[in-house]
Amino acid sequence: MADRKRGTFTGFTPESLGFFRNLAANNTKLWFETHRREYEEHLLEPLKALVTELAGFMLAIDQDLVTAPGRAVSRIHRDTRFSRDKSPYKTTMWITFKRQITDWRDAPCWFFELTADSYRFGMGFYSASKETMDRLREAIERKPAQFHQAVAFLGEQEMFVLEGEMYRRPLRPDLPDDLQEWHRRKNLYLVCNRQPDKALFTRGLVDDLRSGFGMLAPFYDYLWKVKNLG
Repeated sequence: MADRKRGTFTGFTPESLGFFRNLAANNTKLWFETHRREYEEHLLEPLKALVTELAGFMLAIDQDLVTAPGRAVSRIHRDTRFSRDKSPYKTTMWITFKRQITDWRDAPCWFFELTADSYRFGMGFYSASKETMDRLREAIERKPAQFHQAVAFLGEQEMFVLEGEMYRRPLRPDLPDDLQEWHRRKNLYLVCNRQPDKALFTRGLVDDLRSGFGMLAPFYDYLWKVKNLG
């Protein structure tokens, strides 16, 4: 929750997760408006407080990141205009720290996401373009030692794993296996996937996010350098 007097993050609550479960079973405007106060107290305000707690740390990583809570926290309302699913509300919410650019989906960004039965956080591309991924592949091919240095930290930690859709077959069969894992990606991000634990319900979550994001910061810088090669 958020301490309204101090504006600090004190953890989510079991009610935060319960709200998502109840919303999934009662995804209507009437139910939501009846339970809006619960939504604000157990989800919206804690998410905003978490953004506020992390803002200074994230700006130290990248001064161009947008850290205003009103812009970093996702909306719970769904855009149903082009969807067969007309449910008005999402049953997940997230925080995104990204630069103020038009095509942010094709740029490295930071995220934290909460659902009824899990949470995750990490860094990478929301939906990288083929052009951006081709630049990364070229960087891997031309300067493999530099790439190895950029991702060396992964072998020394157990928090993050590499995810993202892959091509069915290698694009460069001659590359070693440790590079293939990256070279074959259509998109990529590093993520920590967790079930609800003690940290989620305490200020310890702030420390975990700072520690994790700090670990990823050098690779974030590397991805921006690669993206800016074009």
